[in-house]
Amino acid sequence: MSIVSAENLTKAYSDEGVETIALKGVTFEVQEGEFVAIMGPSGSGKSTLLHMLGFLDEPTSGTLRFNDRLSSEYKGSEVARLRNKHMGFVFQSFNLLPRTTVLENVKLPLLYSGIAESLWHDMAMHVIKHVGLEHRIDHEPSQLSGGEKQRVAIARALVNNPSVIFADEPTGNLDSASGKAIMQVLRQMNEEEKKTVILITHETATAEYAQRIIRVRDGFIESDQKVVNRRTEGDIK
Repeated sequence: MSIVSAENLTKAYSDEGVETIALKGVTFEVQEGEFVAIMGPSGSGKSTLLHMLGFLDEPTSGTLRFNDRLSSEYKGSEVARLRNKHMGFVFQSFNLLPRTTVLENVKLPLLYSGIAESLWHDMAMHVIKHVGLEHRIDHEPSQLSGGEKQRVAIARALVNNPSVIFADEPTGNLDSASGKAIMQVLRQMNEEEKKTVILITHETATAEYAQRIIRVRDGFIESDQKVVNRRTEGDIK
């Protein structure tokens, strides 16, 4: 069953009368439980595509479906609920609150979830333990390494038990050892928790942790292929 489906998706931006077309008729599907990497050089349209898929931006034309429902059918606050309950986001820049502990950062999405506050601590601790940071729960971001900060960001993305994890260059600010550890966490989420993972990257070694690589160039899909030998170990360079 496809969880995300894009058909002839386009995105155009206008700046002082100058139009830039970032996506040019993109069509593909992501199946439930799949780990897909979207690769491409800077300016290829890959991050724009992720923003479309994650309902962070709207397409100019074409159709986008999530759980077999058209994106245009989600209205107002329903979009916010969809992102909060069914989507988890991990970005290159971590986006953690400073002067706020690991535990409180991970709890943050629960503020808008409608889940009883009495459950928040246990839910946050569950995902913090899953990424191996239970010994850091009282630390603030300034006291963490880059890899630990990204683990916090992953735990925060997982705390609401989303269907899909969107990861936009999650290893971009990390050294190779930390990047490898983060990719192993994402792969574990996919294999053990059956999470759908959609990863944006420009690095081949990072993309090879996925089951499938979609290559984007100049707003088009250049290729869409299964990964024959998925990476399990080795440095991300």
